[in-house]
Formats: sequence, structure tokens, C-alpha cells
Amino acid sequence: MSSVSQSLYNRRRITNAVALLISCITALFGLFFLAWILWTLLSKGVPGIDLKLFTEMTPPPMQEGGLLNAFFGSAVMCGLALAIGTPLGVAAGTWLAEYGNARKAGIVVRFVNDILLSAPSIVLGLFVYTLYVMQTGGRFSAFAGALSLAFIVLPVVVRTTDEMLRLVPAQMREAALSLGIPQWKVTVQVLYRSASAGIVTGVLLALARISGETAPLLFTAFGNQYWNSNIFQPMASVPVIMNQFAGSPYESWQTLAWAGALVLTVFVLLVSLGARALLLRNKISND
Repeated sequence: MSSVSQSLYNRRRITNAVALLISCITALFGLFFLAWILWTLLSKGVPGIDLKLFTEMTPPPMQEGGLLNAFFGSAVMCGLALAIGTPLGVAAGTWLAEYGNARKAGIVVRFVNDILLSAPSIVLGLFVYTLYVMQTGGRFSAFAGALSLAFIVLPVVVRTTDEMLRLVPAQMREAALSLGIPQWKVTVQVLYRSASAGIVTGVLLALARISGETAPLLFTAFGNQYWNSNIFQPMASVPVIMNQFAGSPYESWQTLAWAGALVLTVFVLLVSLGARALLLRNKISND
């Protein structure tokens, strides 16, 4: 090796070592703050985890209680949001992948979907507030909250369905169509089966995202300190209660806020892990 080549080799080794060192320091810097946040969450949230948290209502100031009504409200609004957003998202994603791929309308729909996907949740909440809440005389409700969350679910499911269906080999479509099977049956019985794991993963990721949304619910569902099962009335939710209790001067409320944050974090973690496991299982079965 010539002296020039050796010099270039040494310079590249030094550059690589410096870049690797900077990358490691940056990664450790980010992990330090992540570990700090998790430790704070655990140290302040674990003392508030008990049976009352899941069986009692949100209490008045300086009294003990739980978050039963908030858990129920979050479950209702997330369930309604998925019930609204998932069928629409799957239908729109199917149209994009199978019929609108080469059309101008498909380009427009993808563009609008990308805007929704990147739009701040507070903007979607204000949109639903203007479109629905104000038109009903300023009546906050769980249904309005579910609508705002559905606008978050919709673009995620559309994008996932579109991508998963386009990954299905064209030979599967052609083989099914060559047997005389109608196009809609090919889509339902062949394409959906092949892409089902990816679509379900997208729905789970959308659920994980909307579970912690606060801003849109402040303008739509508002909140409720009492038990309410009427979706056309204000309803409590865990993120809104956390936002209210965390900034209060009452220690009991702050403890409930930390406990709710811990439960919500564990739930989102489990949903995300479930989505990853589903994708991994599907990849292994395909291989």
C-alpha cells in the first residue's frame, strides 16, 4: 500500500471513529432523558396504582377517588373513533390501491390524506368544534370527541391499507380474476386476507395514537366529573383529566394524574408491541 493510500485509509478510519463517537454520545444523551422521564413516571405513578383507581369516580379536591369515569369515557370515544374511521379508511385505501392509483382523483385524495396525517390534532379538534359543536348550539359531547379522534384514525388507516394492498403480488389478482371471480370478491376474499395483518397493525397504531390525545377533546368532549354513558353529553377522558389534575394544587389530584399517565403509557406500549408482534408474525409466515 502506497503512502498516499495509507494516509487516506487512516484519515477515513479517524473520521469513522469520530462520527461513531458522536453518534453514540447523541444516542446516550437522548436515552438519558427518556430514562429520566420513565423513572419520574414510575416513581410518581406507581404509588397511585390501586383498586380504587379503577373502581371509583374522579373525586372533589382534597379527597380520594379513582378514574373509573375517565377510563370509561376514553374507551367509549376511542371505540367510536375506530368504528367511524376504520371502515372509511379501509374503503378509501382500497379505492386508492385498486382503482385510483393512476387517476388524478387518486393523486388529490393522497395529497389530502397526507395533509390530514400531518395536521396537528388541535386543528382537527377546532375543525370538529366549528363543524359540529357550534352547529348544535355549543353542546360538547363524547360523539363530537369521537369525531375529532376519527379524523386522526382515518389517514393512518388509509395510508396503511393503501400500502399493504399495493404490496400484494399482482399475480394473485390475475390468478383470481382469470377464474372469473368478480373484482369485489377478489378484493374481499384474496387481497384483504393477504393484507389483513398490515391493516390491523395500522388500526392498532391509530388506537395507540388517539389514546393519548388531549387537545381535540378539550374542544369537543370537554369533560365530566361524573359518570355519563350518553354519547351526546360531555364525557370524561383520561388525557383531559390528566391535563386538569396535573396542574392543580391538590396532591390527591396530582397523584391521580401521574397514575393515569402511567396506565396510559403502559396501554400504548402494549398496543404498540402487539402491532409489532403482528407484523413480525406475518413476515415470518410469508417467508
